[in-house]
Amino acid sequence: MEDSPVTKNYTLALCSFALVSLAATIDEQLVRPIFAADFYVSVAGNDAWSGRLEQPNADKTDGPVATIARAQQLVRELKAKEPQRGQPIVVSIGGGTYFLPETIVFRPEDSGTPAAPVIYEAAAGQRPILSGGTRISGWQVGADGRWEVVLDEVKAGKWSFAQLFVNDQRRFRPKLPKQGYYTIAEQVPPSPKTQGRGADRFGYSGDELRADWANRDDVEVVAFHHWAISRMRIAELDTAKRIVTFTGQTWTPDGWGAFAKGHRFFVDNVREALTEPGQWYLDRPNGRLTYIPKPGEKPDETVVIAPRLEQIVAFFGDVKNRQWVHDIQLRGLTLAHSNWVLPANGQSFPQAEVGLNSALAALGARNILIDGCAVRHTGAYAMAFGIGCRNNRVENCEMVDLAGGGVKIGHAGSGLWEDSDRVPADPEELVSHHTVRNCLIAHAGRLHPAAIGVWIGHSPHNVVEHNDIFDLYYTAVSVGWIWGYAHSHAHHNDIGFNHMHTIGQGVLSDMGGVYTLGVSEGTRVHDNHIHDVESFDYGGWGLYTDEGSTHITMENNLVYRTRTGGFHQHYGKENRIQNNIFAFATQQQLQRTRTEEHLSFWFERNIVYWNNASPLLGSNWNDNNFKLDYNVYWNAAGHPVTFFGGADLAKWRKERSQDLNSVIADPLFVDAASGNFQLKPDSPALKLGFKPFDYTKAGRLGPPVLTKDLPPVPRGFESPVRSE
Repeated sequence: MEDSPVTKNYTLALCSFALVSLAATIDEQLVRPIFAADFYVSVAGNDAWSGRLEQPNADKTDGPVATIARAQQLVRELKAKEPQRGQPIVVSIGGGTYFLPETIVFRPEDSGTPAAPVIYEAAAGQRPILSGGTRISGWQVGADGRWEVVLDEVKAGKWSFAQLFVNDQRRFRPKLPKQGYYTIAEQVPPSPKTQGRGADRFGYSGDELRADWANRDDVEVVAFHHWAISRMRIAELDTAKRIVTFTGQTWTPDGWGAFAKGHRFFVDNVREALTEPGQWYLDRPNGRLTYIPKPGEKPDETVVIAPRLEQIVAFFGDVKNRQWVHDIQLRGLTLAHSNWVLPANGQSFPQAEVGLNSALAALGARNILIDGCAVRHTGAYAMAFGIGCRNNRVENCEMVDLAGGGVKIGHAGSGLWEDSDRVPADPEELVSHHTVRNCLIAHAGRLHPAAIGVWIGHSPHNVVEHNDIFDLYYTAVSVGWIWGYAHSHAHHNDIGFNHMHTIGQGVLSDMGGVYTLGVSEGTRVHDNHIHDVESFDYGGWGLYTDEGSTHITMENNLVYRTRTGGFHQHYGKENRIQNNIFAFATQQQLQRTRTEEHLSFWFERNIVYWNNASPLLGSNWNDNNFKLDYNVYWNAAGHPVTFFGGADLAKWRKERSQDLNSVIADPLFVDAASGNFQLKPDSPALKLGFKPFDYTKAGRLGPPVLTKDLPPVPRGFESPVRSE
């Protein structure tokens, strides 16, 4: 697979990425109705009509219904009339935008059967949009060119929002500094009100924070830790000592939850910083929304949407009474404009932002299919499958412009760390057997940079395959949720044939293309194409077996252009790292952190290739509880290849009995510098048992929805969290 540089030119038509054009990006075969519709929904419909006609009749006495809520009622009535139905019940939804007054909730009474699933699908050739937002109109243009409108519900305290979408592009609130970050001047002991639970203040410099800012309660301070961020509201400013105190605190008093000196932060939603075209500000107490238009934008021709609903679609079974919602399918629909507002005490979560909500959420849901759908312009995650969910599939979908991450499997977003860390005691509550296949997950972390592309918690038997995951600031795929060797349900997960790239982008640290935690018997990470993993500080790895990772096999992965190493194991037991290609890491090629009494891993039949002066092995290889053999090592820059402590291969073999059959030799790639890692027939790796694998099979199947050469940040997907 040719992988062009991220700076490659790309047409503005694709970069604009309008919702209208999105209809053409998904193969019509995925969304074309197979069965005749039982009911029709249309923006031109009427809920007083039968819903049996696709178009209104001549005298406008019958036709499609106007809302999915009414279609749900009709489906329930049909099920009661035909309890033995043997074919699907189909609801056809016409094109256009449906601005939802409330979340569409499917409950057990909405369920189908395996023989007769209930299908809500796009009409042939159309792309209906289910919007959780409200279109803003009534703009007044000031002498300075700014657009303004007063929103009565905001003024009355009934509505607020932190996102705005203009002509299908996310727009951002004003921030300081306008480019890059400030740095924390001093780490300050927490105030007594935290009772030792976490950090709630830090020292700043100069006028980085000001007491005279308008609506200071709505100003948000976004502070970076290592692999997480805290988004906080200001409670108090001591301008003499230059100390800011927040309304809430971080999750721990330990160093990884501290507001440490030298760490970065920026300030979001500062009215006084509203100066740039495309920026907007909501004066919440007065209900006044101000927008500075970009060149060419006109108020009567511009679609401006503000989000209102946190969830757009929900599948809620009755978990307590074991009444599941099941056998429902969504096909060809677009879910857009979900809301998220910073809580009064701020937002600070230890890892992966798993406490966030999602545009599509499921609890107690089984045999649900989401096929050929799009989720975009979210306030948090795109999809989440929580307690009691099983055998659900997400296939052929696109999740883009995400404030948080893509798909969570194992936690649907209560916001509580305790809920995410709880291992279900009842097997019926266990989340398992999910599939995420042939999906695009991109342009994520726009408000919550620590969110994940696909996150799997206490959940076994899941498959994540043939997806494109790129342009995010933390890990692409995370598997497992136990720090150490305690019992974990995250086993027998399969992560294969995914194309993951443009990860981290210098924003966060301690990340990987694929990241694992805990005992994961039977888990395989294979045939993935991972590249361009760039951490801010430490920890930009391709494959990362973190604390307690055990009995995981990682094979046939192509990993290159990583900051800290192609592979790293913090600590774990008896993992197999075999038949992979690791190339062009910056600081070291392979890393290991903790020595333990048991065998850490086998590292066999791999190719490690680099072209700089960095060492082969980094960090801690002091013991000998690992097994390296049948590998090919080569430094294309001509530097000598040495092992831990500077040992050459002969000394390494003699003193450690490692790499007894490995060689230091050019593996003879066809053209590694240009991204072609195929091996020539006389490669020494083949003689050692390396089995060539076709890394071009990684990523989405069939014609790509977007070209593989798509730059990581096309116009409209910019982000305030990355230093431009």
